Amino acid sequence: MSATNINIRTDSELKAKAQSVLTDLGLDMSTAINVFLNQIVYRQAIPFDISKPDIKAAKLGGWEGKIKMAVDFNEPMEEFKEYM
Repeated sequence: MSATNINIRTDSELKAKAQSVLTDLGLDMSTAINVFLNQIVYRQAIPFDISKPDIKAAKLGGWEGKIKMAVDFNEPMEEFKEYM
């Protein structure tokens, strides 16, 4: 198997952060990219889910479905007192 070079452009801050994580894992950038490429060939797909983030959930920070409007302002205060 002969080696070849791949040249990519990326944000310098992203590269530094990724390199730091890879170093902690005991990998260099070249090895990590080769693992990624091997997984693409093995799975015949990108080896992770690529999706658009749920903006509503991101804005609420995971509180979706847990927030309700009170009919009476005192109601949440009573619940808070019970909690305390």
